[in-house]
Formats: sequence, structure tokens, C-alpha cells
Amino acid sequence: MRKGSSFAALIFFVILGIGGGLAFAVYRATANMESAWIGVIAFVIALFVSLAIKVADQWNKGVILRLGKFRSLKGPGLFFIIPVIDAIPYWIDTRVITSSFKAEKTLTKDTVPVDVDAVLFWKVVDPKKAALDVADYQSAIGWASQTALRDVIGKTMLSDMLEGRDKISNELQRIIDERTEPWGINVISVEVKDVLIPPALEDAMSMQAQAERERQARVILGDSERQVAEKFAEAAKTYANDPIALHLRAMNMLYEGLKENATLVIVPSTAVETMQLGGLAGMTALTMGLGQERANKEKENEIRKQE
Repeated sequence: MRKGSSFAALIFFVILGIGGGLAFAVYRATANMESAWIGVIAFVIALFVSLAIKVADQWNKGVILRLGKFRSLKGPGLFFIIPVIDAIPYWIDTRVITSSFKAEKTLTKDTVPVDVDAVLFWKVVDPKKAALDVADYQSAIGWASQTALRDVIGKTMLSDMLEGRDKISNELQRIIDERTEPWGINVISVEVKDVLIPPALEDAMSMQAQAERERQARVILGDSERQVAEKFAEAAKTYANDPIALHLRAMNMLYEGLKENATLVIVPSTAVETMQLGGLAGMTALTMGLGQERANKEKENEIRKQE
């Protein structure tokens, strides 16, 4: 029940009660049955006033027709009409309204069937046009939105639809606003919620994306190998002009291998001769270096145990 109906009912009973009380008082004073006419008149007045009183909510506009012809817009708040002569066929809500709409199995420009869900935010800015120029403006907005969405999908590639939802939303807003402007309706915004594609195509796109990532990984790996090869080439040039540096690098590599793994390492004879490890002095120096390293580690372990 509307607030206006509740308030009108209250006024009806108040006037009827006053009239009934007045009729009873007259009857007691005169003992005349004609006092009943007072009650009848009070009832008619109460009915007329209750039908004339209307209350519109803050967000509503009442469309007043007088004998079938547009009279005015009333509201919000309390207002009066002439019963029987005036009528209120529409109460127009002027708040922002949301409407969801969708397009199912619609072909894109590249003939891919998609399902698209969207939300429309709109508002009635001219209640007179919304009431008089279109029979059911809410249904009209729904159909206009759906047909506009299908038109936009048919003119858009699937890749553009998946990547450029903002562009599609703006285009939908422009089209729907042009269609609904003669009805006194302003489209605030359109938001595309979801774009659903067939499962088989979704799997194919996923495989394509995975293949693309693998290709990029291989390209990066190949570029890394090229950079490493360039660095090795630069190092080779340096060692070619400096045999002592090459000798020290080889000794260091052999030393690090023995230190970390503590295993037997087979070294070609040519490498041994190059590093001068074939002689007793070279082997002694290498063994002393390893022995000193192990002794240092044992001392560190003993100190840690004592702590």
C-alpha cells in the first residue's frame, strides 16, 4: 500500500468520525431522524477528500490526466486531484535504475558465437515523455539495449571484444542513448560484465597462449646462449693474449673442483703439462693448498663446538 493511500484512509476515517459524532449529537438534541443526513453528507465528503488526496514519494512524479488529456506532473509530497475527472495512470521513478541485458549465441565479425552479459544504468529525465511518448518505457529500454548489443557484437572482432570492453561499453552507451533520448531517458553508463565463448574455442586459445609463452621462453633462452657465447669469445681473446692468466684460471678451476667435491679428478696429460702439475713441485703445491684449506675448516669446526 502506498503512503498516499494510508494517509487518505486516515483522513477518510477522521472526517467520517467527525460527521458521525455530529450526527449523533444532533439526534440526541432533537430526536429527529433527519440527523442521519448529516452522517451521509460526512461520508460523501470523507470519500471525496480521501480520493482527492495523493502523496508522492521523493523520487516519484505523478502524471495527471484530466478527462484523458495531459494536465501536469505532481510530486513529490502532498497534492490534490479532482476525483473521477483526474486520473494518475503512471508514477514515474526518477532515480537511477539498473537493467541487465544479454545477447546469446550472437556471431562476431569473425563468425564466432559468443554470449555477452551487460548492465545498463539509466534515469528518467523527462517524465512527461516517458509516460506519453512510449507505451512501456522499461520494456522499450530493454529491447533497445539488447538489439544495440547484438549490432555492436556483429561489427566487432572477437579479439577486440575480449581486450577492449571499455570501447564496446562506450559504443553501447552512445547507441542506446540516441535511441532512448526521444523518450526522456538518459543513459548514464553501460558495463559489459562477461563475454563467454565456446569451450572448444577457449581450449584452443589456451593452447595458443601456452605455445606463445613457450616460443618466448625459447627465444629468451637462445638469446641468453648467444650472450654467453659472446662473453666466452671475449674471454678467449683475453686468454689468447695472456698465457699466464689462462694458466691461473685452469689452476683455479682444478683447485675449486677438488675442494668442493673431494673426489678424484682425471685431467688430460696435455692439461697437466700445461699447468706444470706433472712435476713434484706442482703436485706438492696443490696438495699443500688443499691440506691448508682442510686444516682451516677443522679449526673453524672446533671453535664452533667449543662455543
